[in-house]
Amino acid sequence: MSDRNGKNKKKAAVFLDRDGTINEQMGYINHISRFQMLAGAAEAIARLNREDIPVVVVSNQSGLARGYFPEELLHQVHDKMNRLLAAAGAHIDGLYWCPHHPDARVERFKKQNCGCRKPGTGLLKQAAEELGLDLGRSYMVGDRWSDLQCGVRAGAVPILVLTGYGRGDLEYIGREQQVQPAHVAADLPDAAAWIINRIAQFRKGSNSGC
Repeated sequence: MSDRNGKNKKKAAVFLDRDGTINEQMGYINHISRFQMLAGAAEAIARLNREDIPVVVVSNQSGLARGYFPEELLHQVHDKMNRLLAAAGAHIDGLYWCPHHPDARVERFKKQNCGCRKPGTGLLKQAAEELGLDLGRSYMVGDRWSDLQCGVRAGAVPILVLTGYGRGDLEYIGREQQVQPAHVAADLPDAAAWIINRIAQFRKGSNSGC
């Protein structure tokens, strides 16, 4: 999609993992009480909103496939997340999740080669098509190396947060990985600040003809 001057009208977006990035990493969220927002996460998303940067949550939810919780609970959890975000003046522009797993107990969620389960890029590509996003100028933020790998495969800039599994992944498996984060952030507020600054520098460079 382009305007009359041939410029790309698709927006750069921030893709966020859910568990360990937005909310506390507690394993499977099999009860509504287990969903607890991380300190500063809602405010970080609100800051991205104010900069007119689309925010899209992309999450593996294999607990559905494994039969650990019903789909109704997942919707309740996301309703709670949206309410907490709204209370902080924040919102997300899209929410995509993968319910599949090759060892699923729930037959309809059983898939051997699922393209949407991260590090697969299906969720990002679906969001990009439906929301008009430019993956090549976007960012993928998460606490697992699979998030970073997903981002790189989709053409996005990978950012690791040290919340959730992030600190352990960085210390114990990060050095062995071919994919490395463009930035290691203490948390989502740190990641949002880095992204906003990077986009501002890019815009400044573009306006000066660099």
